[in-house]
Amino acid sequence: MRGGDAGHHVKANAGLGQGCVQHLSRRPDEGAACQILLIARLFTDARSIHRFDGRAVDDATLRALYDLLKLGPTGFNAQPGRYLFIRSAEAKAHLADGMSSANRDKTLAAPLNVVVAYDTRFHEHLPTQFPAYDAKAFFDQSPDWIEPTARTNATLQAAYLIFAARALGLDVGPMSGFKADRVDAAFFPDGRYRSLLLANIGYGVRDGLPPRGPRLAFDDAVSVL
Repeated sequence: MRGGDAGHHVKANAGLGQGCVQHLSRRPDEGAACQILLIARLFTDARSIHRFDGRAVDDATLRALYDLLKLGPTGFNAQPGRYLFIRSAEAKAHLADGMSSANRDKTLAAPLNVVVAYDTRFHEHLPTQFPAYDAKAFFDQSPDWIEPTARTNATLQAAYLIFAARALGLDVGPMSGFKADRVDAAFFPDGRYRSLLLANIGYGVRDGLPPRGPRLAFDDAVSVL
């Protein structure tokens, strides 16, 4: 597919049909339409959304979301990301206490919120997740590497969550405007998990959506040596 084809901004359906994905895996030479659909849903038509319709995001969809995001690559195959999904009014009230004023109302109004955190003891799972190498011993002996490794890989997993949600027909509004210490005190008081990113999730309303913000041009962001 030519790079310019993505610019057609083909409107994707609510979800990416499983048949389209299977077709791409079997016959990539005949999958141009599917490729455009996938690119549109994940990138060119996707936006950060903070207004949602009244539909709930059910538990089956959350399970499907996690089953996709967990497949994304990470260092040592580590899985430091932890995901707290919030629906109840009581939990939302605790979350709102840690939000910036600009994010509070839209967070309370969203059908679902997620706190993406990282596990400061993620390396305890590495004997199972990365059996080819004793990575747990490395982190036990080099504890200064634990937090930066956890943050880096959990940040990757947060991105995978966004794209997995888009693939399932959901819209996501990520936010960094929150007081992590308050969120952690409310939801992770033992200190093991530490919040990294918040997001609102649902089926988005695009009426009145402002134009997409500008992005850096290739030459401003990329070097090739």
